[in-house]
Amino acid sequence: MYPKIDFLYLSEPDMIAAGVNDAARCVSVCEETFSLLGKGDYLMGGPNHNNHGMNIVFPKETRFPNMPVAGPDRRFAAMPGYLGGRFDVCGNKWYGSNHANAEKGLPRSILTMMLNDKDTGAPLALMSANLLSAARTGAVPGVAAKHLANSESKTVSVIGCGPINKACFTAIMTQLGAVQNVVCFDVFLDKANEFARWVEEKYDIKAVGVDEAEAAFRDADIVTVAASRLKPLYFKDEWIKEGATLLVSGPFNTDESFLTNCTIVFDHTPLQEAYVEDAIASGNKDAYYSGVIGGPFYRLIDAGKLPSLKDSTGLGDVVNGVKPGRKSAKDRIIFIACGMAVFDISWGFETYKNAQQKAIGQSLNLWDKPSM
Repeated sequence: MYPKIDFLYLSEPDMIAAGVNDAARCVSVCEETFSLLGKGDYLMGGPNHNNHGMNIVFPKETRFPNMPVAGPDRRFAAMPGYLGGRFDVCGNKWYGSNHANAEKGLPRSILTMMLNDKDTGAPLALMSANLLSAARTGAVPGVAAKHLANSESKTVSVIGCGPINKACFTAIMTQLGAVQNVVCFDVFLDKANEFARWVEEKYDIKAVGVDEAEAAFRDADIVTVAASRLKPLYFKDEWIKEGATLLVSGPFNTDESFLTNCTIVFDHTPLQEAYVEDAIASGNKDAYYSGVIGGPFYRLIDAGKLPSLKDSTGLGDVVNGVKPGRKSAKDRIIFIACGMAVFDISWGFETYKNAQQKAIGQSLNLWDKPSM
């Protein structure tokens, strides 16, 4: 095949045709990915091999007229990684984000994914990645629901009624068979009601929209949190019932009494350790903690009120049977998902293989023979 190099380009319609929105299959692939994480058969960026990615964060002011300045969620990120097992491939998600995109009729984030041969670096596929990223983001709490939630859970609460939580809810529902009620919370009631209508139409179960957080958290068996970073979320210990499972994919704050009296499962503890390393290197650890999902835990770990991250549980440990997740039906469990490029790689690889089998996408030529 060498020295000529061709690679596959997959547009968003191509990705849909190749099955990127298959939530149940995505949960299965992400469960496989968690197993590889637990075994250590992966690499991500940085000297610790666990960095989330490299970000360009724009300054508040600049003397250069064309240089972008800071705005809500305005950044670029490169998220490289290698994943072993049957995937055995490298990849990089390129992530551009700007909250002001909505004014142009665009999604907040515009994402692409590149898969590369692990030995030569040759491109294998370039793909539209907005749906890919949403699917794997949703599938991660789907895996957590499978391994951590009570199987008889009847009430699910959706905290934040945007596209990411729609993906989370869709994936979670592939793992649960007893759900009868859904409570949809958003600070904008019309969004909550719209989500509730979608739930009723898609799943034929009762759903209601609310704009008061307490009404959403109380009496919920499962809570999926993916609220906006622009609107800080707070919930009280007393709102969380015995046996509840909280699946957290967005920032939050809560009472110390809850965090020190629940079972905590992280997506991957080495990733969380890398966040703490970055916080220390930033020179303003407290401010850094405020910007990441695991911040409330890191503060309590620093204060000696929670076990160290090395002594904590990652979902890969639970999937592999190395550590327990839920020990009893009465446990209150919180699962923290910060996102990792290896999940984009695994689901991207799976979608790429599907596209090859179905002859979907466009073959692009890098070169027939390199000039250099």
